[in-house]
Amino acid sequence: MESHYVLSLIFRTARRDDLPAIVAMLADDPLGAQREGDPADERYLAAFERIDANPHDELIVAEQEGKVVGTMQLTYLAGLSRLGAERCQIEAVRVSAAVRGQGLGRKMITWAIDRARARGCAMVQLTSDKTRTDAHRFYDSLGFTDSHVGYKLKLD
Repeated sequence: MESHYVLSLIFRTARRDDLPAIVAMLADDPLGAQREGDPADERYLAAFERIDANPHDELIVAEQEGKVVGTMQLTYLAGLSRLGAERCQIEAVRVSAAVRGQGLGRKMITWAIDRARARGCAMVQLTSDKTRTDAHRFYDSLGFTDSHVGYKLKLD
């Protein structure tokens, strides 16, 4: 049997030059294709700079063999409930189409949960569009429960 070696998977803070890869992953599904645009759009850079400057936000990429293959944003939310506990909100989880089905998403979410726990967060939460039934099964398999109803109001 032929051996295959894969370089280590690295999770790191996103850099400005990662933006084209991140935006491409955000746009690479039916929902994202409707709402994302040109990666060179200055609004992406402005959002990146705001996230990068905020100590309560982390834009994370998964890198394998020097290539960005996954992304997610972690936001740490302060609150009074649960005795003033901090929560970690996971958003914009995407895995490159070239490596889907290889367990990268599970590694990413496990890493995010461990990061939140190390920071002292009492809870990790996320939202997922109702149409993403595969994602729902995935999050269920990781121990997440659909315990709340989420509402959004689009402000365009």
